[in-house]
This record gives sequence, C-alpha cells and structure tokens, in this order.
Amino acid sequence: MNRANPLLWLGAALVVVQALAALASPWIAPYDPNVQDILARLQGPGAAHWLGTDNFGRDTLSRALFGYRTLFTISAASVLGALAVGGTLGVLAAWRGGWMDKVAMRLMDVLFAFPIILLAIGIIAVLGPGAFSTAIAIGVVYTPIFARMLRAPTLLLKDSEYVAAARAIGASDRRILGRHLLPNLSPVILVQASLSLSTAILVEASLSFLGLGTQPPTASLGRMLAESRNFLNFSPWPAVFSGAAILLAALGFNLFGDGLQDRLDPRLRSRR
Repeated sequence: MNRANPLLWLGAALVVVQALAALASPWIAPYDPNVQDILARLQGPGAAHWLGTDNFGRDTLSRALFGYRTLFTISAASVLGALAVGGTLGVLAAWRGGWMDKVAMRLMDVLFAFPIILLAIGIIAVLGPGAFSTAIAIGVVYTPIFARMLRAPTLLLKDSEYVAAARAIGASDRRILGRHLLPNLSPVILVQASLSLSTAILVEASLSFLGLGTQPPTASLGRMLAESRNFLNFSPWPAVFSGAAILLAALGFNLFGDGLQDRLDPRLRSRR
C-alpha cells in the first residue's frame, strides 16, 4: 500500500477504530447498556453521559458501543457465509460447466429477481425475528452476488496458460483450484467482501429499524434509531448518534473497498 491512496487509509482507519471499539465494548462502555435510569431519561450530552440518554434513561454511548458489536457480528457472519456458499458455487459452476453451471446460475437468477429487503423480510418471516435469522437472511441475499462475481473471472482463468500447464503435468482439479485459481481470485474476493460488508451493515440496520432484526434487550443501532424517532422533539441525540454510528460503519467499509479496488486493479494502477 502507498500513501497516494487516501481512501484506502481512511477506510482502514475507520474500520479498525470501530472494530476495536466493538471488541472492547464490555470494558470501555461507561454503563451497562440495558440499565435504566428513569430520572436521567432524554438527557443531552454531559459529564455523566457523554452522548446523553434515551427515553428509558439508558446511556447512549454504552448502547452505541454494544450496538457496534451486534452490527459487525451479524454483518461479518452473513457476508462470510455468503462468500463461502456463493463463492464456492460460482467457482465450481464455472469450473465444471455444463448442466451444473446452468442450474446454479438459474437458481441465482431466481434469488436476484427479489429485492434485497423484501427477500430478507420473507426469510425472517419464516425463521422468526432475531440475530441468527437476520444473519441467515442477509447471507442468502448476498449469496448470488458472490456467485456471479466469482464465476466470471473463473471462466477466464480456467482457460489460461498456467492452468493448462498444471493440467499437463498431472495436477488434480483440487490442486489447481487451491494453488493457482484461488490466489488469482483473492483481489476480487477482498474487494467484493469489503463492499458487501458496507451494504450488509445498512441492511441489518434497516431490518432492526423495522423490528425484524436483533430483538430487545440486545443493543442494536437500527433499533436505537427506531426507538428514538418518537422523541426527536424532546431529545434528538440518541437518533443523531445512532444514525452517525451506522453511517460511519458503512462508510468505513465502503471507502476501504474502493481503496482496495484502486490498489489491486492493474487497470486503475496503470491509469494513475
């Protein structure tokens, strides 16, 4: 990495700082995120509560830190699951070709036909609301994205000269995929995973805002935003800070993904 790519550095800094805050939330949060103090409800930022309190008197900073933990856990689990299932399906479909490619891609077309939020809501309606079902729903939504994204370069790489040379010396399909194909697909995987994490964060926050994601009393940034919207005239701070936290989380991964793409794409490097 070089210093000529500020997006990569800024995105990496945002991701690292927020990830560390999420991991250290049990130790750095000033209060228990679920403890209520009715006498301190709807207070603005102050010495006792740096980001104020919500309508139940809960500390906004503590709930935001634990909300980061919930947001990153669900988003990362869903994207990793989608990458494992969709990426494997896309690579194998392109590598094998024939009926497997046709069946797999038609199945992905069916999933692509549904809007992201509607498909996620439908899956949660079957599984029931909660953190686990939210991760499953987002993972299913992003599975066809990774399948399509990895199928195209695999189709090009499987006919390359170094793959033909590996076959000529008797290398097995497993060895070719593991030693030759996947290393060349890693830039695509890294960029798409980073950008997918950005949108997965927004989807998780949207589902929690609708009451279909993480359920009380677990802290969730989307639910914090939903609960505070009825008290904007009395105290807008919980809505402002929870919304800003969602924005920074998505922005960090978005900038990091764009910076990675600029760094790893040889065509963009040649233009610079």
